[in-house]
Amino acid sequence: MWYEILPSFGIIVGALSVPCYAMYFCNQLVYKNPNVKSLKYLENRQVLRRDQRLFGDYYKWKGLENIPDK
Repeated sequence: MWYEILPSFGIIVGALSVPCYAMYFCNQLVYKNPNVKSLKYLENRQVLRRDQRLFGDYYKWKGLENIPDK
């Protein structure tokens, strides 16, 4: 019957979802932060450098009120 495919479907879905959830723990172990920012695009790299220059840490979100006036 059709329900005989459910165990193999569950194994395949489980095996394919392991890398997505494993990256969370790998980033926590290596970078001490589970959410690593993507640097694939130029705009993302520029924003990351700006946050590092202005705030010293690009993982802590701060609003515009924390940007010093010149």
